[in-house]
Amino acid sequence: MSPLVEQIRHVCSLGALQSVLAIDRAIPILHAGPGCGQKLWGAIGVENGCQGSGYAGGHTVPCTNIGEKEVIFGGEERLRRTVENTFKVIDGDFFVVLTGCTSDIIGDDVSKVVGEFQEQGKPIVYAETGGFKGSNFFGHELVIDAIIDQYLRPAEKIEQGLVNIWSVVPFQDPFWVGNLKAIEKLVAEIGLKPNSIFGPGKGVKEINNIPKAQFNLLLSPWVGLKNVKRLKEKFATPYLHYPVLPIGPTETGRFLRTLGDYAGLDQKKIEKIIERHEDDYYYYIERTADILLETRLLPRRFVTVADSIFTLAIAKFLVNDLGLLPEKQFITDGVNPEFHEDIRKEFQNFNDGITGEVLFSSDGGWVQEEIRGIRFRGRPLILGSAWERVLGAEINAYHLSIAMPVSDRMILNRTYVGYDGALRLVEDIYSLVLDDFQ
Repeated sequence: MSPLVEQIRHVCSLGALQSVLAIDRAIPILHAGPGCGQKLWGAIGVENGCQGSGYAGGHTVPCTNIGEKEVIFGGEERLRRTVENTFKVIDGDFFVVLTGCTSDIIGDDVSKVVGEFQEQGKPIVYAETGGFKGSNFFGHELVIDAIIDQYLRPAEKIEQGLVNIWSVVPFQDPFWVGNLKAIEKLVAEIGLKPNSIFGPGKGVKEINNIPKAQFNLLLSPWVGLKNVKRLKEKFATPYLHYPVLPIGPTETGRFLRTLGDYAGLDQKKIEKIIERHEDDYYYYIERTADILLETRLLPRRFVTVADSIFTLAIAKFLVNDLGLLPEKQFITDGVNPEFHEDIRKEFQNFNDGITGEVLFSSDGGWVQEEIRGIRFRGRPLILGSAWERVLGAEINAYHLSIAMPVSDRMILNRTYVGYDGALRLVEDIYSLVLDDFQ
């Protein structure tokens, strides 16, 4: 029997409805039982940075609310009526039908129902996201694949310099809006044209631009790799996989050089951009060095408990740029074992030969027991979720919520990506330290 999992850090694959909502004027249509959508929205929309519902989200999301009748006789007709009525009453540009556990188990032919509307020229696709199939990371990839396979068509001409950006999972990452904007800004600054389908004002136009791109850029240890490989198969679009979300001068500079080299850009121009940003970044660090280096305040060791993209990114910054030492690093996003070794290698690649032990588990209860068993030298820093807040008080650790669920912070347009983002992270960490020292 599988063990119990305490303190969840993600939801089921139907949670991909939030990825749909991250596309401007895109409408998810749920073919699922009553309550599923509300619970998922509550978990990754409300209790995760207070992100709310947005346009056509929350209780507005259309749902078939299938019950016993549909389990016995099938729910295809109910789905057909729900889709028809959605087109009548909701003003949207793109529609995605997502299935829940019940409809997947009873075997409703969703492809047939959605196909009828596709034949009418409606902008609609479907993804079979029954919750038992996996997490919302898996569902997120299913939605993107549905767009690729059911909606996109080959471009007449490739647009040189246009780059599709794939990275964090919207809403699962409470900083997703700010993070994507920061990535786009970095990409644009070195002379490329970023294209992302997620975020304010990003909708059907950006979706239609996907096949036109010169290449795809994936900033993620593993989520989205399936999608960029599929884009390469269908449209022959090459991709650059950079596994580390760049935070701070060391990793951001490395990222910009790698991206520029891949795109064939002028490296001298990129070095000037990096130099300008580093001068600005180190101005603030040097100005506050007397506080940052105060041994009574400095948390020497840290633990991260987060999705792989944040655990790796934050660990790289804290070690390579702030000089902290890593204790155990916990990855909670249910990474497929085939990616474990590649991720472990990244934790063996810090500056000055420093290494970090990384453990994979979605069980927050087990993770916290492991943390309790660490013999910290000095007062540690825990970067995790709101689940770790009580633990932090228990073991006298500094605690900052950076991963789902973030129920103790409101996050609007904040980011830790890049040079300015790294300064925000330093501010957040040392604000905790200074507040406690008063």
